[in-house]
Amino acid sequence: MMKFFRKIHLWLSVPFGIIITLVCFSGAMLIFEPEVTRAVKSDVYYVASADGEPMQMGELMETVKATLPDSVSITGVTVFSDPERTYQVNLSKPRRASLFIDQYSGEITGRYERIGFFSVMFKLHRWLLDSANPHGEGVKVGKMLVGVSTLVFVIALISGVVIWFPRAKKNLRHSLSISFEKGWKGFWKGLHVAGGMYALVFVLAMSLTGLTWSFNWYRSAFYAVCGVEHTPRNFGQAKSRSGEDGERRGRGGRGEHEGRGGRGNRGEGGYRGEGRGHHGDENGEFGHRNGGGHRRSEFGRWQQVYDELKAANPDAPQITIGKESASVSLGNSGNSRASDKYEFNRRSGEITPQTMYADAVGADKLRGWIYSIHTGSLGGMLTRILWLLGALLGASLPLTGYYIWIKHLFKKKKSH
Repeated sequence: MMKFFRKIHLWLSVPFGIIITLVCFSGAMLIFEPEVTRAVKSDVYYVASADGEPMQMGELMETVKATLPDSVSITGVTVFSDPERTYQVNLSKPRRASLFIDQYSGEITGRYERIGFFSVMFKLHRWLLDSANPHGEGVKVGKMLVGVSTLVFVIALISGVVIWFPRAKKNLRHSLSISFEKGWKGFWKGLHVAGGMYALVFVLAMSLTGLTWSFNWYRSAFYAVCGVEHTPRNFGQAKSRSGEDGERRGRGGRGEHEGRGGRGNRGEGGYRGEGRGHHGDENGEFGHRNGGGHRRSEFGRWQQVYDELKAANPDAPQITIGKESASVSLGNSGNSRASDKYEFNRRSGEITPQTMYADAVGADKLRGWIYSIHTGSLGGMLTRILWLLGALLGASLPLTGYYIWIKHLFKKKKSH
């Protein structure tokens, strides 16, 4: 039986090892993309000075609207808990478009642009740079290879544990050690065996959740095992109501941006999908003056709604206001995409709870948990660091495995 597991471990790993390394490494590179992006483009994501009070949201939106072509509309604005973060103004198109505006000065600081390195890493992680279909829909060779390789990785990890266990019973300390006592050969072997055990929980968590973006049959089975009925989202309905972006399949599952699950919000990636909305509120609540005239604004009640939600949720990491909907992201639930969703009357500003996270359907909650576990964001900075180290160790396993295998082949050849 042990011989069978050794062969399974070897002959499944050899053809797919390089792909596994690429997927793990690219996933590791994406874990801290938001922090790196904000550091590199701090002039876009942070205000010049946080002195004084922010300008009224309606006035800020009118400033942005004046710069947009007629074919593009504002679908919402995301306000972060950090007062030094600029407001993110989400646009109807192009896909995932958004602008950032300094809420104290009214200056537009820039638009969302993914750094080239992270764009390559994301495409490598999800589709092996297969550009036949850049959004990942439909049958795609790269996407299929990533899915199959991830499935092979799970089998290789499990078979590796079976192989490792008998030796661990005899000498656990030795089986979990990585050292140079036997030179480079001993180091690489220790890194493969012990490193695999140290990374096991993390890479299994990433792989088992990542497969939900690769295969429909697996996703349905995964939901069933979790006791949840898988109900695909009605994207058309979501878009027509709030410009909500469909769940991004990426980054080792991770989305392109920093989103934390607000309604109509995908974090710093912006909105997509909603056409141009109502121009001007019928009751002229905002009452923006321009050259002595009085004109109506479609953003009339946004500030009122934000102020009310902020007062009720002072610790919320971000709040998103849309045309007739809003969301408050929850920062302490483990599920990094957890949010309470609201609707409001655009004339009066009256807020009506729509779906509180505690009452959300199981499928919606599980989607958030899958994303959070896959990206390591379920426990904040600590789990993300652990996931980074785990992904890098996972990337090393096929390489060290190749080394051990080739050494064995040479040794076997010499003995003959």
